[in-house]
Amino acid sequence: MSMRSDRRAAPTDAFADAFRDAINARGVTLARLHTQLRERGNRVSMATLSYWRSGARRPEGAQSLAALADCEELLALRAGELTGLLSGTNRTGPLGPNQFPIDEIELERAVMETFSALGAVYPDTSREVSTHSVTDVGADGLIEFCSIRSIVQSTVGTITSIPFVELSPGVATPAPIISAVSGGRISARHSHASGEVHGVLFELEAPLTAPHTAVIEWSVAFPAGYPAAQETGHALARQARELMVWTRFHPDALPDWIEEKIETPKGVQVSPLSLEGRTSVHQVRRAFGPGTVELRWGYGPRDDQPG
Repeated sequence: MSMRSDRRAAPTDAFADAFRDAINARGVTLARLHTQLRERGNRVSMATLSYWRSGARRPEGAQSLAALADCEELLALRAGELTGLLSGTNRTGPLGPNQFPIDEIELERAVMETFSALGAVYPDTSREVSTHSVTDVGADGLIEFCSIRSIVQSTVGTITSIPFVELSPGVATPAPIISAVSGGRISARHSHASGEVHGVLFELEAPLTAPHTAVIEWSVAFPAGYPAAQETGHALARQARELMVWTRFHPDALPDWIEEKIETPKGVQVSPLSLEGRTSVHQVRRAFGPGTVELRWGYGPRDDQPG
């Protein structure tokens, strides 16, 4: 076996060995670990856990890495003891262009000024490798809460924080309540004078050096007086491997119409969608960005249609 093959195989063996040893040391079965993960909301399958233990597969994607972080706690390991063994195979990979995802010059200028106020460089040198954005819609048909879990990667050098912004193009709003859930803390906040851009600086738990990754989670809630919103989405300045936008409607407020809006440098595409008997809609894009994935909904006839 060549030295190159040895170097590639070792990290995989190290992770599988550590995972297997931790399970054995705690005296738990995979079935018990699987049940404990489900109780925490992580629906990783038994087969996947078995693959991790054998070394046949490694955790990938935001949900898997979140499950692995819970495994560390359930198996009485230090935070990062298992996830740290995955970093040896991370590659930055093709990055593609770093481009403002919305074709609005004034909005981009407001974002640049917000980054500056936060003490962040524009454009940001991190990227979202995989992001799951989950929005809950209340009984009044309006957004109640949004939770975002992301695998972030440093693309050059070492970073200690990442700026994030909430955008409301053309609508001035009070600052939404952006909170760090896991993976770091909010160290700075700034709202642009226009009211259309509200930013935070997410300080990571530990410095992140390219091409390594970290898993972070943050949430967005909306204060009293925030304009009524019947749309949600996520914007990317750089290509991500996967973006999922999941919108969950209250069963008493299922919309009469839903549409998807996709905006990329190639243009804007709007398509009708349907719940098809469900109470939620998930939009998945792979190798997507720069651009935005949005969902819009309403009750009664569309405003731009007779009726």
